Amino acid sequence: MAKTVLKNILQILIILIFNNFLAQKTPEKLPKNAVKDTISKKDTIVAKKEALDDVLRTKADDQRRDVPKRMTFLNKNAQVKYQDMQIDADYISIDDNKNLIYARGKQDSLGKIIEPVITTQAGKKYETNEFSYNTKTKQAIAFNARTEESEGVIIAQKTKKYNDSVFAMVKADYTTDDYFIKKKDTAADYFMRAYNIKLIKTKNKSQIVTGPIQMFIEQVPTPLYMPFAILPFSDKRAAGILIPSFGEREDVGFFLNGIGYYQPIGEHFDLKVLADIYTKGSWNIRPQMNYQKKYRYSGTFNADIGTMVRGIKGLDDYSRNSTYRINWTHSQDAKANPFLTFSASVDIVSTKFYNNPLNNNYIFNQNVLNTQQNSTVTLTKRFLTLPITITGTASYSQNFATGLADLRLPQMNVAVNQFYLFKSKTGVRSGLLENITVNTGFNLTNFVNTQENELFKKEMWDKMQTGLKNNIALATNTTLAKYFTFSLSANIDNALTTKTLNRYYDPVKAVTVDDVNKKFAGYSTFSATASIQTILYGQMQFKKGSVIEAVRHMVTPSIGFTYSPDFSSPGFGYYKNYYNANGALTPYSIFEKGIIGSPQSGMVGALGFNIGNNVEMKVKSKSDSTGVKKIKIFESLGVSGNYNFAAKDHPWSVITINGQSSFFNSKLTVNTSLALDPYKIEFLPGQDTGIRTEKFGAFSVQGFNVQMSYPLSSEIFGPKTEYAKKYSKKGEVRNENYYFDDDNYAHFDQSWTLNVNANYAYSKGLSRTANKIASIGLDGSIKLTPFWNINGSTHYDLVTKQLAYTRIGFARDQRSFTINFNWVPFGQYKVYDFFIGIKANILSDALKYKDRSFTQPNAPF
Repeated sequence: MAKTVLKNILQILIILIFNNFLAQKTPEKLPKNAVKDTISKKDTIVAKKEALDDVLRTKADDQRRDVPKRMTFLNKNAQVKYQDMQIDADYISIDDNKNLIYARGKQDSLGKIIEPVITTQAGKKYETNEFSYNTKTKQAIAFNARTEESEGVIIAQKTKKYNDSVFAMVKADYTTDDYFIKKKDTAADYFMRAYNIKLIKTKNKSQIVTGPIQMFIEQVPTPLYMPFAILPFSDKRAAGILIPSFGEREDVGFFLNGIGYYQPIGEHFDLKVLADIYTKGSWNIRPQMNYQKKYRYSGTFNADIGTMVRGIKGLDDYSRNSTYRINWTHSQDAKANPFLTFSASVDIVSTKFYNNPLNNNYIFNQNVLNTQQNSTVTLTKRFLTLPITITGTASYSQNFATGLADLRLPQMNVAVNQFYLFKSKTGVRSGLLENITVNTGFNLTNFVNTQENELFKKEMWDKMQTGLKNNIALATNTTLAKYFTFSLSANIDNALTTKTLNRYYDPVKAVTVDDVNKKFAGYSTFSATASIQTILYGQMQFKKGSVIEAVRHMVTPSIGFTYSPDFSSPGFGYYKNYYNANGALTPYSIFEKGIIGSPQSGMVGALGFNIGNNVEMKVKSKSDSTGVKKIKIFESLGVSGNYNFAAKDHPWSVITINGQSSFFNSKLTVNTSLALDPYKIEFLPGQDTGIRTEKFGAFSVQGFNVQMSYPLSSEIFGPKTEYAKKYSKKGEVRNENYYFDDDNYAHFDQSWTLNVNANYAYSKGLSRTANKIASIGLDGSIKLTPFWNINGSTHYDLVTKQLAYTRIGFARDQRSFTINFNWVPFGQYKVYDFFIGIKANILSDALKYKDRSFTQPNAPF
């Protein structure tokens, strides 16, 4: 027994000694000069580290503390503040053991959350139904969390916060519906649903990365899926993949349109590269670049390079065409440099580009009807002290019908500012001498008309022509007898070119040959004109009380005499003669077909006349505050022609009449022109081309044209209805106010427009059969509802009795996104286009659905 007690005592002593040994810690080394503390380390009490890094502040209408369980309960208007986070909820519990804060929103009698938990951290607000936060790990879990990011909002069934930068979400919906974000509506008109989302936040920006995502419209799932999505939320531009549209076209198969990548380049540039891929082999690459420097310049560059494949290889309907389009626009800010400006509008396409459009936009905007394409680059230099302006231009014009191209490279114009030849003696100019003005300048042009495949090759350079022109214009005027204006003018033209023409008839080949001589040659021409004009007024007054009070007629007659010598006379050397196929001596100009033009042949001593007319009348009007309204009968009606005293035959010119007027409060506009030949035209049997005889007085119609346009709209037929006074019931549909009648039908302004235009042209000339063109066009739109708009245009050819280009479309405003449909049912290109696009800037290029159908020419639609 004693041995056992002794053994137990020894064991206890050993344990105590061992524990004391373990409790001791090796003393820290003190600095050499440090004073040793008198208190031993074994006497120091080590405090346990607190779980909270900051003070936890709480308040609520009802607070309860469970000390044994170390729990705190907050009820009604509960609030917790910890570091940079604030939690407001109906119920909050704090577990000190687990370092956990739990918050729940306000519930109704059925347990449904009617007021959310609001958590604010670092200036960002989050709304959730339930919220748990670990103060030690800084992690959180939230249910039905609502987070606003940039232009949209995310609502996730479950959200886990790993840290301040990374959030993981399960079954989350994202929308940019402004009404839903501002809580004007309880349901979003559209949202995108992803079952797995990662939200990554940094100091300056944040972004969402998702797995497969599906679009819902009005709570209905759509077939629009995306394999993934990357949505950057930042004020700065961010690179990213552009989601394509998809569909099917009969001639090229299934396609992906607009798949590509967006890349900002520095501060002033961004680049977008798009690709269109078709299952039958067609493809298209479309790089697009924008650039801008504030207060300096801005511009765009676009290109379309692709191959159109139609039909099946080996069959007759198979075709393969390569096409391209290069477009560049550049504009300079007016304030950047007023003395040196540069602008460019370049649009170069392959000949078959518009006949093989891979981009249907060219069909809807009628670019496929283009027969010509023009490009211009201009550089203008002005001087502070010199009175001249120098303009350099390079231009390129394509004609798709002929396959020819006009190239002017370079073209330079030096214009001298207008100046007076003599100084004024009194400071007020009067008389012919003091009013003499001089306008002059030089124009240098390099021009060639060539085939597209000859551009910048030897064939093109051989055809290139260079010409220099100088014009000096002198003009003066004075008043005669108070009512007449007398004017004098003179024009001097000087021209120089590098190529002249030598023409002869080759009897062996039986053709007329034009040889081009590569040598310098030039000419000078001049002409002088004297004219006098005045204004006459005539007015007719009607009886007092008449509907028409007065008619005023204003006549502006003018006559002028023009003289220029015969520059085809042998003394000038500008014209030569050759013997044609019939052996007749025929004159021709050595500058014919040249870039500088040919001097005029035949002396001119012509007396010209012009009579302008303007007719207005005053009528009574109750709508006008003065009680009188002016109506224009003819805004302008002019008759002009001339008689050439020096002409050997046909001294009278064709008489032209031009008129312009408007009716119905200037809504209906009418423009017309008429050409009358005073000499009789006779036709020989079997000949379709007539001969202009010397028989005067026939005045046959050689040309007639009339154009009319009338814009109709709902405003013309009366002011807008004041529904507030007419109907007492008022309500909302999609947050828009409507007024309802007794049958509960909503009423609103159905605005509409309809532009009607008509054109008729008659031209005959010396032909036996006249050429006629007549068409009627309609272009309009109507709002069926405040959110539905239908628009369209069509043209009917009255001669062929067929519908020409016709387009029908509608647009639907779905609040946060738009739906557009366009259809061309007739013509060579029959196509429809369906488009859905999000309005929000962040998704305007990334999220859209496009379905297009394109049918072959003459194929059934």
